[in-house]
Amino acid sequence: MRRGKRPGWMLKIGKERIDILFRMAEDEFQANPQRSHRYTEIARNISKKYRIRMPRKWRRRFCKKCYRFLRPGANCTVRVTGGRVIFRCLECGHIMRFPYTEEKKEKRRNKIESYTNKKGTDEQIPVSTHNKCGESRGE
Repeated sequence: MRRGKRPGWMLKIGKERIDILFRMAEDEFQANPQRSHRYTEIARNISKKYRIRMPRKWRRRFCKKCYRFLRPGANCTVRVTGGRVIFRCLECGHIMRFPYTEEKKEKRRNKIESYTNKKGTDEQIPVSTHNKCGESRGE
């Protein structure tokens, strides 16, 4: 084993532990916020030690400045403006901005699919051959 390189089974256990710690932090936040902050700190240390990327769903659940566990409405605010989700930590005042382009792309894709599918049948209408008046371009 090379220096700094971890075997796959170790990385898998590390990911499981991170997930468990964040779920515990989520459950514990209402009763004991300090304990949930500690769970977040431990999960972050595991991530650094084994050089594992924090899963996306948990990456947005702690402040990048004070490393506190964030629960929307309790100790952070969440706003959606201009194609971004904005998290503001109420403990230290740090603002984190995350784009939500993937969600917008999925919404756009679903909208196009709903237009191309004829209601009541499975027949598909190609979008490029029709204009707004209902006549095809080739005629």
